Amino acid sequence: MKNNSVYDCTIIELDKHHSDRKGNLSVVQNGDTIPFDVKRVYYLYDVPGGESRGAHAHKELSQLIIAASGSFTVTLDDGKVKRSFLLNRPYQGLLVVPGIWRDLDDFSSGSVCMVLASHPYDKEDYIRNYDEFLEYKKK
Repeated sequence: MKNNSVYDCTIIELDKHHSDRKGNLSVVQNGDTIPFDVKRVYYLYDVPGGESRGAHAHKELSQLIIAASGSFTVTLDDGKVKRSFLLNRPYQGLLVVPGIWRDLDDFSSGSVCMVLASHPYDKEDYIRNYDEFLEYKKK
C-alpha cells in the first residue's frame, strides 16, 4: 500500500448499454468491473465554484471515482509523481489505490462525483496532513 504509485491508478471503462429511445445504462459489479467489493457509496454535489475536495490519502481503502454528471479534475500524488485526470464521462471511473494523495477540483456547475469505496468509513484510515502523508510513504 505504501509503495503504490500514481501509475497503479487507472481509468476503467464501465459497461455501457445504449438504447436510442431510453438513454444509457452503465454497470459496476463487485469483483468483476472493479478489483474490490463495494462496501460504501457516497457522492459529492453542489460543490461551489473554485472549491476543492479530497486533500487526503487512505492507508487501506481503494476507490472508484466517477463523474456521474458534469466534470471535475482529480490530481493524484504518490509523494514523488503527480498525475491529473479530467473525469467527464459517466461510463468511466478512476481507480485509486491505497497510499495515494488525492485532490478534486475544477467542478463544473451541477457536477456529481460518485465514489465507490472498498471499506466502510474509518477515520483511522485517513491521512489528512500532507507532511504526514510524505512521512507515511517513506516508512
